[in-house]
Amino acid sequence: MNQRSAQALGLVVGLSVGRWIGQQTRDRLMVLEPPRLVDWERAREIALRLSGGVRLSPLEREEATDRYRRLVTELAPAIADFVGSPVPSGIHRVYAFDRIDWIDANLEGFAEVLRPLEVVIQLPEQPLARAAAVLWAHAGRSAATMEVGMALGFLSRRVLGQYDIAVLGGEPTAAGKLYFVEPNIRWLIRNWRLPEHDFYRWLVLHEVTHAFEFESSPWLRDHVNGLLRQWVEALRHEGKLFHRVIEILRTARRGDWTADTTWMELLMSTEQRRLFRQLQAIMAVIEGYSNYVMREVGREIVESYPLIERRFEERERARTPAERLLLRLTGLDMKLEQYRRGEGFCRAIADRMGREAFAVLWRGPEWLPTYEELAEPDSWISRVTSGSSE
Repeated sequence: MNQRSAQALGLVVGLSVGRWIGQQTRDRLMVLEPPRLVDWERAREIALRLSGGVRLSPLEREEATDRYRRLVTELAPAIADFVGSPVPSGIHRVYAFDRIDWIDANLEGFAEVLRPLEVVIQLPEQPLARAAAVLWAHAGRSAATMEVGMALGFLSRRVLGQYDIAVLGGEPTAAGKLYFVEPNIRWLIRNWRLPEHDFYRWLVLHEVTHAFEFESSPWLRDHVNGLLRQWVEALRHEGKLFHRVIEILRTARRGDWTADTTWMELLMSTEQRRLFRQLQAIMAVIEGYSNYVMREVGREIVESYPLIERRFEERERARTPAERLLLRLTGLDMKLEQYRRGEGFCRAIADRMGREAFAVLWRGPEWLPTYEELAEPDSWISRVTSGSSE
């Protein structure tokens, strides 16, 4: 075999091998499937690592649960007197949690909310485009997993109590559940030198008010779930993240951002943002009303209430730059803003109309304030007193 023949044979063999490798690669690319939105096991690992893994013993759990149930029974009548509503029958599903309990309960809730987004996306037929789409999906999954894990881990060290409603499934007709994260409460009492008995009462007042909100207004759970379902559906059908990023860059260049626009909203379409702001307004009222009732009732029946309130103001000012950054990146700073805006709105309408304003507020979805009305309570008052509602 001469040199030219050898080269020709080598070329033929090389092309054949290359074609075979190319076909194999193409076949492999064509069977690639995108991952699910979140790696829930990995998110839990991240959350547990950040939480410190503090656990309650069975005896500690039982004793703490008994304490909270007694306090709920004791304090519920004072709230009922203040809000002018009977004690709801379904407010005694009370549980003492440790941090891991809280993470697991909320991880399940997150998974339920995000389940509609877990639908497998349609991939392009062209192999390289398919591979790029799958790589993008994996990058998105890593980011989503990290954010869920970090948010839950961070919150698990700070959350004190929670009123948990059935979200997008679960037990839609069941009463909510009250959780108290005992290790965090003990840590706060010890490190912030809080009077133990009074602090437990102060905390229970806030969470039990949530129970009054949802159990005395049965439409509220359905309304929150309905809006949440619409928002998730909008994310699923309109989720064009790449195009939204380009639009964000253009908006930044024009300087069209408003002062109260969050980075999360910048990634949303117009419809997504509309639904998101409706949810924000409702959650602000829910949290703000609970804070308002807690303060008004607490001043009367919790002896060291001024000291507790002062300590919490100090706690907020003492946040480190790293904590503030994490709150911002995860969107958890919006939760704190909900307390402020919602309580300001509730206090304003009570000052102008008396506590009778709350009977109007909780009539139904159309009587709730819009996002804009939170900052302009007089607009809400004008709307509801004129006999019109949205």
